[in-house]
Amino acid sequence: MEKVVLLADRNSDSWDFAEKIQNYIEGRYLDKLSLKEVSIKFFRNNEIDIEVPENMRGKDVYFIHDSNKNPQDWWVELLLLKDLLPSASAESISFVLPNMLYSRKDWKDRPHVPISARALAESISPGLKRIITMDLHSASTQGFYPARVPLDNLSSFPTVSDYIQERPLDFGELERLVIVTPDVGGTKRAAKFAKKSNSEYPIAIIDKRRDPQTGNIKEMYLLGDVNDKDCLIVDDMIDSGGTLCDASNLLKKNGGKKIYCYSTHGMFTEGTEKVCNKFEKVMTSNTHYIHHNSVEVIDMSSIFAEAIYRAQKGLSISELFK
Repeated sequence: MEKVVLLADRNSDSWDFAEKIQNYIEGRYLDKLSLKEVSIKFFRNNEIDIEVPENMRGKDVYFIHDSNKNPQDWWVELLLLKDLLPSASAESISFVLPNMLYSRKDWKDRPHVPISARALAESISPGLKRIITMDLHSASTQGFYPARVPLDNLSSFPTVSDYIQERPLDFGELERLVIVTPDVGGTKRAAKFAKKSNSEYPIAIIDKRRDPQTGNIKEMYLLGDVNDKDCLIVDDMIDSGGTLCDASNLLKKNGGKKIYCYSTHGMFTEGTEKVCNKFEKVMTSNTHYIHHNSVEVIDMSSIFAEAIYRAQKGLSISELFK
């Protein structure tokens, strides 16, 4: 791994994530790995100014980005790095995007709107070697990227499943656990999570009906039996948490006992208490950084480290999905 350089912003939470990746690879594979800093500053008019002080000539660079940044800054920093690194004679550029922003709008839900996920793909793909991310809002987003730029959409569920199995006392009686998806679109996600577990759990589905004018949820229906069962809601992201809170209420109304939730990307745009008050336990990952005692954070850096190592060594990344 002597040609590999991990690149991150020391003044962001992604630096800690990058250090964990470096420590994992060096500890497991006894392979030295460089971690270098990208300097990100702002002009007085808030234009972004980026510099990489270290020599990148002939290096395979993996830039590890911070999704807690302002989404517009997040996007522009990717574009500027794509201009900077080739001019610094880097051998290749790969983006490690633990939470890929601008991925929620992957189709036209109404006329005269952009497909933001496609716009992002078209702007950042040229010149890239690879993109590594986790739990995309929709797996179909991969179709926006050209075949010459592999997009590895890692899954957090094997790690979360192991986390639960290792802590049975924290989750009541696991044999009566039901995996719940808060929307029909997440059915495959819930089914995969249930199958990743040592014993396959039953699943339940919440069908949401929205007001076409406002976009707000006006009705929710439960498909499946949760009576006298403990429930674990699994989702790809928590934004405001409103849907999760409504889902918790619906499960309790239908006889659900202890209600837990896990969401990969926990943004909590209206704070954590709103969500945490509705659940026995709220879990998220560190793909989007949250620092709050009431939320359990499950570390995903080892999966990204494995993906980087395997990509660099020409090994199978699909093994990480099993």
